[in-house]
Amino acid sequence: MDRSTALESGLTIGDFLVPVSIGERIGIRLYHLSLVVAGALLIYLGALVSIPVPGSPVPVTGQTFGVLAAGTALGFRRGLAAPLLYLVVGVIGIPTFAEHRAGLAVLGSLEGGHLVLGPTGGYLVGFAFAAALVGRLAELGWDRHLGRSIVSMIVASAAIYVIALPWLATSADYTSAEAFEKGLL
Repeated sequence: MDRSTALESGLTIGDFLVPVSIGERIGIRLYHLSLVVAGALLIYLGALVSIPVPGSPVPVTGQTFGVLAAGTALGFRRGLAAPLLYLVVGVIGIPTFAEHRAGLAVLGSLEGGHLVLGPTGGYLVGFAFAAALVGRLAELGWDRHLGRSIVSMIVASAAIYVIALPWLATSADYTSAEAFEKGLL
């Protein structure tokens, strides 16, 4: 594996996490899969840090850190795959989400023929977009300069809230101001 031209080839820090000798022995598919699983595990570890906020259905968690770190380290494709894997594992019933929750109902459910969104589902969906965005920016070299790295993290965080806050407002019947207060502040 050629790791000498990181800026030109779109390599990210994740490409340097697995030693070359191991990466060559395990094959490229297993190499990428192991990095995606590691990224999903990082997001899960962030979910273990969960602080309930009185009056809000949304806890403060370490998941956003895990999503942004995984996306930056893994790049666009693997960065997108890590939160999607995390989401699939949680939806199938393994309690990986914050507050040890799991299942499709976290995203939404059907009640009386109507879709009822889960209040935190928008954050989970937003994680995939944010990781892909920050991953692409990392591939373009934004992670190699402090200022651009900070901007990429802010932009990716905003991507989460662009999805999560309207989702929260709809699911909890909040006004936009209430969703902003209870879901962001």
